Amino acid sequence: MTPVKDPTLRHERALGRQGARLIIGVDEVGRGALAGPVAVGMCVIDPVRPGKFPAGLRDSKLLAEARREQLAPLASAWARASAVGLASAAEVDELGIIFCLGLAGARALSTLLAAGVDVEGAVLVLDGNHDYLSRHLVSVVPNPLTVTTKIKADRDCASVAAASVVAKVHRDRLMIALDAEVPGYSWASNKGYGSSAHFEALELLGPSDHHRRTWLKSERALFELGADGEVEVDAQGELEADEAALGVDVAELEVDEAARA
Repeated sequence: MTPVKDPTLRHERALGRQGARLIIGVDEVGRGALAGPVAVGMCVIDPVRPGKFPAGLRDSKLLAEARREQLAPLASAWARASAVGLASAAEVDELGIIFCLGLAGARALSTLLAAGVDVEGAVLVLDGNHDYLSRHLVSVVPNPLTVTTKIKADRDCASVAAASVVAKVHRDRLMIALDAEVPGYSWASNKGYGSSAHFEALELLGPSDHHRRTWLKSERALFELGADGEVEVDAQGELEADEAALGVDVAELEVDEAARA
């Protein structure tokens, strides 16, 4: 097994040397869930004087739930500021997942602004290779912000790993609360992802108001492929799709955004 490497601040420091006044690490959670909102977390750091990030900080997917709970307040305390924005299941159904990632990100940035964070001259570091955020920021800030993408930023960049943990814990707690309000779907354990218990509850109870109804058929088909090893549900109940084996981009199965534009 390949050892897990600690994230670093090398990328953030390099951006600081290039003129970034602040770095805002950005990551999403809940993109592949059947129920509940999609969340985008942001953590703001000073690239020149970032301080020491919490020991054991990792991409949230590499941490057990109890460890994430321990690290989330430490990550928030390390950052100059942090925020989480949400887009609801109904919004995902209406607008598409990619649009809603940007919507949730804009809401997170709005929360930072409301808290008094001056984002002028900030550079946002977005996990992945697709900038879903820039077009949404024009409604939040008068002057354009620089958004950069980096594959595996949640693994390699401490600011993005912190955003990942903060967003994951925020969304998990929300799903636990929703499980108490709308019992039967095991959301406290599966967090809205496609576990066997979740699909069994859907067959028995039908979808709730918190389900992404446009996703249910395609996600059920992907789950059933898991018998052949194509899809795996981890200990936290998250549905992981092997896109290469399936020959598809799972996000494209979720919503045809072009048809909704």
